[in-house]
Amino acid sequence: MTKNQNIPLVVDLDGTLTPTDTLVESVIKVIKQSPVNLLWLPFWLIHGRAGFKEKIAAKSSINVELLPYHELLLDYLRKEKAKGRRIILATAAHQSIAQAVADHIGLFDQVLATERNHNLKGATKLQAIRENVGNSFIYAGDSRADIPIWKAANAAILVNVSQNTGKTVRQHIPIEHQLQGNDSGFTLWFRALRIHQWLKNLLLFVPLLTAFSFFDVSKLISMILAFLAFSLAASATYIGNDIWDLENDRAHPRKQHRPFASGRLSILKGLAASTFLLLVAFTLALMVSSGFTLMLLLYLVLTSIYSLVLKEYMLIDVLMLSLLYTLRILAGSVAIDVSTSSWLLSFSVFIFLSLALVKRCAELVSLEQNGITATRGRDYRVTDLTVLWPLGVGAALSSVVVFGLFINAPETQHLYKTPHLLWLAAIGLIYWLARLWVKTSRGEMHDDPVIYAAKDRGSRITVMCIVAVILAAHFLAVSTPL
Repeated sequence: MTKNQNIPLVVDLDGTLTPTDTLVESVIKVIKQSPVNLLWLPFWLIHGRAGFKEKIAAKSSINVELLPYHELLLDYLRKEKAKGRRIILATAAHQSIAQAVADHIGLFDQVLATERNHNLKGATKLQAIRENVGNSFIYAGDSRADIPIWKAANAAILVNVSQNTGKTVRQHIPIEHQLQGNDSGFTLWFRALRIHQWLKNLLLFVPLLTAFSFFDVSKLISMILAFLAFSLAASATYIGNDIWDLENDRAHPRKQHRPFASGRLSILKGLAASTFLLLVAFTLALMVSSGFTLMLLLYLVLTSIYSLVLKEYMLIDVLMLSLLYTLRILAGSVAIDVSTSSWLLSFSVFIFLSLALVKRCAELVSLEQNGITATRGRDYRVTDLTVLWPLGVGAALSSVVVFGLFINAPETQHLYKTPHLLWLAAIGLIYWLARLWVKTSRGEMHDDPVIYAAKDRGSRITVMCIVAVILAAHFLAVSTPL
């Protein structure tokens, strides 16, 4: 180690200094600016990799301050810089990106990067290193593509390399330093797919419950397939949305730790996984029925419109969320071919509007606690809480009113043996919704109220009691003084 202290240290950017791929992120930004640019990408590639990067760089700019960085590597570089060691950034990324990163970090003595018709990758990068640094250098990289450069170096710094790559490098040169992440791939993918969010798709079973058809095996199987189809499709959209919203997530106090925002999962692998999940989801949907497949397609279209456009507009976003929740119930009705009452649809719109507002208020409370005055990527400010509080509570109470009117409706008298028992469910509903809003005001609410309700013991008990009362009202004939 001591003998290497005077040897320059050459550091790669993509995958090494930052775990993400700056070119892929730049392409996504170009598409976000205008989806029409997606059609131009193949024509830009005709000019070669260097020309493609030049074109992309001219049309987009990455906020390097929000990029994720390997902090352990940065700490090591700072220590080496303090010892007087020369440090060079050498990357295949475009010069504008590399220079912006170097200026932001403030550790590099020189920047070698792609510019004009000169793509600094592979042998070209090695040649540039030899011309500007010399034949003696230490190289910090992350992938198998870096092996030719490692072989030409005096020693290697390995950053999150695979076991096979690390073994190959050790056979040729000594290792000066090695940095490895702790998160397992399974754990990261579990978080990226947001399996816990599948709880929302239990709404598909609501028509099965309200029709009291849960003993019908064929309908139950159809609902299970429908649930899996919706859940896999939802996971695909979660991945797509996370990739689409990288910079906004990185500016958020909690969302910045998501797998794609933090760079711990590859964007390209995420896009491949999303495509695969959609194929499986539609295969399962076709096994249910063509009508359900159309409902799933409608859900994906509306979700995409929400993610790409509507979520940036105040109040329109929460209205859209409430409709997406209600759409799940409609999809469940189509899956088992039963009708859905207007009472249920009205109730669901109001209650899910309230839950969507809980989500927004919880986010604003979190931002307020962190000294942030407005959301990034959404048209909300902390001062909006004075309006959102009563709006959300009002929507919650409106759902209870609709439920009360449903209890006295003629069709309810025929469907339930003891409809008056449903008033106990209404009381439980008031308690549960009020509890969610109190927890939100205290700053104890999760980003998603449905997930919070699943984890909160009081909410679980209340919801189970409500379901038990509904079942009792249907099956039991109880004499009441009402």
